[in-house]
Amino acid sequence: MTAGTDTGLQPRRKGLSRRQKRRLSRGAQYVVFVAAVVAFAAGADWGRLQNQFAQWDIARQMFPDVITLALKNTVLYTLSGFVVGLALGMVIALMRLSSVGPYRWLAGIYIEIFRGLPALLIFIFIGVAVPLAFPGTEIVGGTYGKVALALGLVAAAYMAETIRAGIQAVPKGQLEAARSLGFSPARAMVSIILPQAFRIILPPLTNELVLLFKDSSLVLFLGVTLEERELSKYGRDLASTTANSTPILVAGLCYLLVTIPLGFLVRRMEAKARKAVK
Repeated sequence: MTAGTDTGLQPRRKGLSRRQKRRLSRGAQYVVFVAAVVAFAAGADWGRLQNQFAQWDIARQMFPDVITLALKNTVLYTLSGFVVGLALGMVIALMRLSSVGPYRWLAGIYIEIFRGLPALLIFIFIGVAVPLAFPGTEIVGGTYGKVALALGLVAAAYMAETIRAGIQAVPKGQLEAARSLGFSPARAMVSIILPQAFRIILPPLTNELVLLFKDSSLVLFLGVTLEERELSKYGRDLASTTANSTPILVAGLCYLLVTIPLGFLVRRMEAKARKAVK
């Protein structure tokens, strides 16, 4: 019997296996990515970019004010807005879960309005509409109070939905067990439900802090003094004075000094939360 008629021989498979195809596809993607980076690097005029964005003498003149003044104000604006937003968001979330109809309707209307409006319009409203509506009335804290209120109104709409989701994620049996032990509904919510809910929603709340840190740049629409400038305003003013964009780049790097560690913290908390669920 010839080899061609030997039924014991199996024909070889033609083509690539699935694993080989995946490897080939991944390798092609890497090649395309590297080629794009090389093309970008080769086509960019690095000399002009350096002259416009990387003047060390200009960057050196920004210190220490860019840290002790601009970054400090940005952090203060962010934290004050976060505190106001968290407190207001808590109230709105509880109203949204209330058995009283008008509370739920008011909370729903607030969330839809302030979640739908751009933050810029809220800042303009606080800076222009409030003084016109209430002549002679000053918001406590001056510019810091206005920023805290504007950021807080925006953040509260998002935080309220996050807190509501966290409360509803706590098993109902926790509330029933607390009531069976003699806890009032309010005490059970404060002592039993909310601590568990906040452990669940801590990562998204931290992410909201990152967003507020960037939104604090809208403070310029309120009109600020030289001592009240945040990073973006500080960088733009120096860029206009020096006719160079290096201050803007330095301000951006200062933002990253805060947002990158916060982003890393959010990922760590999310990973920890997933392990706790498992």
